Amino acid sequence: QVQLVESGGGLVQAGGSLRLSCAASRRTLSQYVMGWFRQAPGKEREFVAHIAWSSGITVYATSVKDRFVISRDNVGNTVYLQMNSLKPEDTAVYYCAARELLRTYEYWGQGTQVTVSS
Repeated sequence: QVQLVESGGGLVQAGGSLRLSCAASRRTLSQYVMGWFRQAPGKEREFVAHIAWSSGITVYATSVKDRFVISRDNVGNTVYLQMNSLKPEDTAVYYCAARELLRTYEYWGQGTQVTVSS
């Protein structure tokens, strides 16, 4: 079992930055992949980025590549999503998720709202 708690959302102007955090309850995450997803009003949830905890390998959606950075803190068992050059279309509820290697995402946080004003 992994419990995930997100924080760091809020309201920001276009071009600004926000950093989201996701604290994981599980002590050992070496066999996990941690991901960020988002869901805008009226749209389906979409993948944003993920990081393999052990290797640190990252993958990004094309829409956020070169603007967002996902990272992890091994000591605090926390995953971050640094969001730069934010656009109004980045407005969404952002969810942290976790899965074991080679499995689908099984654990989800409660979500945190990010609103980007134009």
